[in-house]
Amino acid sequence: MAIYELRTYTLYVGKMAEAVKLYQEIGFPAMQKGEHDRKLVGYFQSDVGTINQIVHLWKFDDDADRRKSWQALFANPDFMNFAGKFRPLVMTQEVKLLLAAPWGPHP
Repeated sequence: MAIYELRTYTLYVGKMAEAVKLYQEIGFPAMQKGEHDRKLVGYFQSDVGTINQIVHLWKFDDDADRRKSWQALFANPDFMNFAGKFRPLVMTQEVKLLLAAPWGPHP
């Protein structure tokens, strides 16, 4: 059964533009280069409600696939260079593991 991982990064106020630039110039290209983005459903930015958030959703075959994917990404030196620059912008990080409901569409 597939599992979904929802990651939410709440940034410090005023840091969104810097975070977006880092993702565009370093983070996402590093993910694509190593094909680490193949399990990615999408990235999103909050607009109303709790703002200053970057949210991303991932779909994995199972927990073993999830752990293997993150381990490979964290072994990527280009991505870890990005992570070292991105982390100081993050106030909190929340990770949720989700199972698809037995009805409705699924990504």
